[in-house]
Amino acid sequence: MSTSQDERPVPQPVRARAMGTHLDRQDGVAKVTGAATYAVEHPATDVLHAWLVTSTTARGRVASIDAGHALAHPGVEQVLDHTSAPDLADTEDRELAVLADDRIGFRGQIVAIVIATTSEAAREGAALVGVTEEAEAHEVVFDEHSSTYAPEEVNAGAETDTVDGDPDAGLSAAPVLVDRTYTTPFEHNNPMEPHATTAHWDGRLLTLHDSTQAVHAVRATLAPVLGLEPEQVRVTAPYVGGGFGSKGLPHAPQVAAALAALAVPGRTVRLAVTRQQMFALTGYRSATRSRVRLGATTDGVLLALRHDAVSQTSRIKEFAEQTATAARMMYAAPARATTHRVAELDVPVPSWMRAPGEMPGMYAHEVAMDELAVETGVDPVELRVRNEPELDPETGNPFNDRRLVDCLRRGAELFSWEQRPSAPQARLEGEWWVGTGVASATYPMLWMPDNTARVRALDGGRLEVAIGAVDIGTGARTVLLQIAADALDVPTDRVDLLLGDTDQPFATVAGGSAGTSSWGTAIAAAAERFRAEHGDEPAPGAASTATSGQYADTEGHSLHSFGAVFAEAHVHRFTGEVRVERLLGVYSVGRVLNPTTARSQLLGGLVMGLSAGLFEEGWRDPRSGHVVTQDLATYHVAANADVRDLRAEWLDETDHLSTPMGSRGIGEIGIVGTAAAVANATWHATGRRVRSLPLTPDHFLGVRPA
Repeated sequence: MSTSQDERPVPQPVRARAMGTHLDRQDGVAKVTGAATYAVEHPATDVLHAWLVTSTTARGRVASIDAGHALAHPGVEQVLDHTSAPDLADTEDRELAVLADDRIGFRGQIVAIVIATTSEAAREGAALVGVTEEAEAHEVVFDEHSSTYAPEEVNAGAETDTVDGDPDAGLSAAPVLVDRTYTTPFEHNNPMEPHATTAHWDGRLLTLHDSTQAVHAVRATLAPVLGLEPEQVRVTAPYVGGGFGSKGLPHAPQVAAALAALAVPGRTVRLAVTRQQMFALTGYRSATRSRVRLGATTDGVLLALRHDAVSQTSRIKEFAEQTATAARMMYAAPARATTHRVAELDVPVPSWMRAPGEMPGMYAHEVAMDELAVETGVDPVELRVRNEPELDPETGNPFNDRRLVDCLRRGAELFSWEQRPSAPQARLEGEWWVGTGVASATYPMLWMPDNTARVRALDGGRLEVAIGAVDIGTGARTVLLQIAADALDVPTDRVDLLLGDTDQPFATVAGGSAGTSSWGTAIAAAAERFRAEHGDEPAPGAASTATSGQYADTEGHSLHSFGAVFAEAHVHRFTGEVRVERLLGVYSVGRVLNPTTARSQLLGGLVMGLSAGLFEEGWRDPRSGHVVTQDLATYHVAANADVRDLRAEWLDETDHLSTPMGSRGIGEIGIVGTAAAVANATWHATGRRVRSLPLTPDHFLGVRPA
């Protein structure tokens, strides 16, 4: 492959020297010593603090706002509402139309902003703002009775519905049929650093120090909303305390911070969203309901499948989870169909959360596959092997290097799978039923074109590499340094890497497991051009810029990563408590660029999948849509004591069809399939099949010996 779609040269494969080896995290010392500056820690003078006042009505309007008591509070300087906030130039995106009018679209929507000299005064002032709301009829409950519609497309631009062959006829004629419904709850991103912004408007330039996964996306989105030219907005994010997708798209609090800064020109405003407010204002994973039908021969070979998925969206802005897309390419079946429907409710806007679509969809699909294994009497690992496709069932393209079977075989070996009893309820250790389960994992090799990088020669033989990418804690700053060094054929200590600023060349979001692939390709292209234009001894100031083009062979091949997750679950015979004593993931992800940061990402994904499997469940008040579980005391996540024997391994491979580095993304595949493996293990332990997450103790009460 020598040219991109628009005939621009694309980089040649990069020879690995630093890549594939350990390199300490480049931001490690700054983070552990407290020197790293997060969004509300950037030095500033004449600082003000903003606090959000939010609605208590699911749908309606703000009848009046009384700011008198708040303005009388010492330290409070301004209270902005829909009558006094700076006007927005574009209110088409209703999530971002902050204080644009009196309309209320969900409980927790921003209805006022208090600006004060201290955060304490701002918080106290916010409590003194009197808001009168007029409620209207609303719908906030998502269940099997919710009315639904078919969106034009689902997340990531995927088709809403697909059909190949006659799946209904295939299901009717199949000797073995599995027809089950699986549900996943509302799940909430909760990075340790909340969504936060430090904003300053000097009359010409709006500077936002933001906690975001994409500085250029924030500028591109907010500039037209605020009526500014892109050049009038600068966004920086040198350090971000996690995101999980919630910071991948701009949300209402960023607009609120900008409005506050525009209202007090020349002064700096800090806004940190509270933990409670994050549950309504910063996106979440919608609840899903999946009906999965698998028709197969008596020896477990799939003949037909259907995955019909329903999720929930917000009335003010559509977001459709692509829950069924993985079923389109995961296993061979002559006839297949997938559908997506969404229910429109008066609730906060859902958005990205780690592996949107694949996480809930593969939970449903992989538990259904386990049920098929039980129905046919075929070992769950062998069942998946029997249904391996030669080509991508969805596109007909060859895979880049589909090694799911290798992952399954290697995982089975490491997990001593051959010792597993075939029947459930076969092991009782003291008061604990013990069982094991397996599930497959997959994630597409997503590609984001038009990333741009710049290489410049500095004094003393040093080289500067700049790209506006954001490291959200994943290790991108370290891995991109390794890519740059190898592409420039110099040691890593000769390269200065600049990230996280819209003053640097354009970069796409740190999301979709596409960051390192897309940014790294741009860096490789810029390095190749720099060496061609300036030789091995460039003069200080010499520079070259290049874009990533369209390197990945997305037209000729189906590019995916795969994995296999194995779990051992212990279920207490009297209390129903579930403990996962062993959890193993084996993955095929191309070349691993840094084993230390990669293992951290994969283990983190496994823990997040474990957390979804056992604990995470958002609850709404059916009267108002209020998120009742709006803190980490009531919205439970996995903690240290919940993580026992946890391991991740990867296959030794290189994939130059995907990137010149030979790598693919790893940020999300760790969460995919993990909850299903845990659910399958609890069935094997107890003989009780649970088809709704999380796997809380009440599901397993009353289990008796077979």
